[in-house]
Amino acid sequence: MTYPQKPAEGTVLHWREGAIAHIRFNRPKALNAIDTVMAAGFLQACQDIAADRAVRVVWLSAEGRAFMAGGDLAAMQADPVPVAQALIAGMHGGLRMLAALDAPVIASVQGAVAGGGLGLVMNCDMVLAAEGTRFGVAYPLIGASCDCSTSWALPRLVGMHKAMELALLGDTVEAREALSLGLCNRVCAPDALEAQTRQLVERIAAGPTVAFGHLRRLIRASLHNTLDTHLDAEADGFRACAGTADFREGVAAFLAKRPARFQGN
Repeated sequence: MTYPQKPAEGTVLHWREGAIAHIRFNRPKALNAIDTVMAAGFLQACQDIAADRAVRVVWLSAEGRAFMAGGDLAAMQADPVPVAQALIAGMHGGLRMLAALDAPVIASVQGAVAGGGLGLVMNCDMVLAAEGTRFGVAYPLIGASCDCSTSWALPRLVGMHKAMELALLGDTVEAREALSLGLCNRVCAPDALEAQTRQLVERIAAGPTVAFGHLRRLIRASLHNTLDTHLDAEADGFRACAGTADFREGVAAFLAKRPARFQGN
């Protein structure tokens, strides 16, 4: 069960506000770099959200001037292999859970979005970025390859050659270029980021959550399915949606020329 109210402390804050589940990274002095406690907190937050049937949208955000500066290198320096394994286990476990949800996942980001932070953001369904945000693969700068699905998501969003350029050179791109590349959906003034994200998540939270779940999985699967396989998957998804209360409401609302009042089931 998620917390009913925003908790006062912790490196990963998670709580539910109506149908909106929040996950907020909270190591601002460390630019929200991932340490083992934070990775475990992220996994726990995702487990709680996955078990909470009232969740209809997930909002990822971070305290401070950076969304996430990647892994905590100071934490890894003394004993890199086991610490890296613990970080990856927590983050990858959480990513798998978020990908399996019906509820869409929306991120609002600022400052640095680097390393594992970039992988996490690229796995969200929509991303809003504040002006001045910089996105970077970062791994080659420390002599490492990718985690947090970065190497899976990056070529799907920006294409193979651009993905290779960003990965091999380790250069960062600013928010407007990230928008043109498909790394984010919208760019806004820093002081408008929270309000614009809230407007979006509230709109999604009022939508047909089961249908959103099928759409999320279909769109992701389309990148590796054959057409024949995907047509079967679409037929299965539509048939499942046709049996929901939200489908009945959507059809009735359309025929009555009124807004639909979806309940998420």
